[in-house]
Amino acid sequence: YRRWMTGIMCVCCRRWMMKMQEIEPQLRPREKALRHGIAALSDRELLAVLLQSGTKGKSALELADEVLFRCGSLAKLMQMQPKDLMDITGIKEVRAMQLFAGIELSKRIAETSVQQEAVHTPADLVSWLQLRYGHEQQEHFIVVFLDVHNHILHHRTLFLGTLNASMVHPREIYKEALRCSACSIICAHNHPGGEVVPSQADLHVTKQIVQSGEIVGIPLLDHLIIGRDSWFSFRQHDLL
Repeated sequence: YRRWMTGIMCVCCRRWMMKMQEIEPQLRPREKALRHGIAALSDRELLAVLLQSGTKGKSALELADEVLFRCGSLAKLMQMQPKDLMDITGIKEVRAMQLFAGIELSKRIAETSVQQEAVHTPADLVSWLQLRYGHEQQEHFIVVFLDVHNHILHHRTLFLGTLNASMVHPREIYKEALRCSACSIICAHNHPGGEVVPSQADLHVTKQIVQSGEIVGIPLLDHLIIGRDSWFSFRQHDLL
């Protein structure tokens, strides 16, 4: 029995080694990245590098293909959770966490980059907001607090759920603004459906925030609606 099992294991290992050996060394993801730079890798190759290795009878590239097939695209992968991939043969907790750690790291790098520069236009914030919130399945209402030079002091998700006047309280927004000595604020929220046209609730909430900002002397510079691939600025559309 032991000899039989050992024989099967050896055959599986040989098959996996043959699969990797069939790929020319310079085309293997790690070697390709070292030779041409990480940006030269395709989506499947990047995933293969994060996965680090394959499993019995399946190379890292084939495992990456299964991940892409399961999620449909890298954009949809950002909407998933580690447990959503753990029923793929060869992906357990460690490999799933490796993938999502890479995604979270990219979000934090984008956030750090934004915080180092002054905010002059909505476009200065949009790329980061889309990466962080554009793929969320639940609405997030985020407030960015700025100093006198429009540098970001702090940002915080203050409300979760469908945006409406009874949920979004300007007093909570300005309590936080006063706490961090903000000179102005920018609000943003995502539309999980992807449509970025403001609703009547969006317009009403924005009006309330503007009025509260005038009272406390901390103006609302803009309100951004974030979708996966598009965005809307209240300021640019003369709605402030």
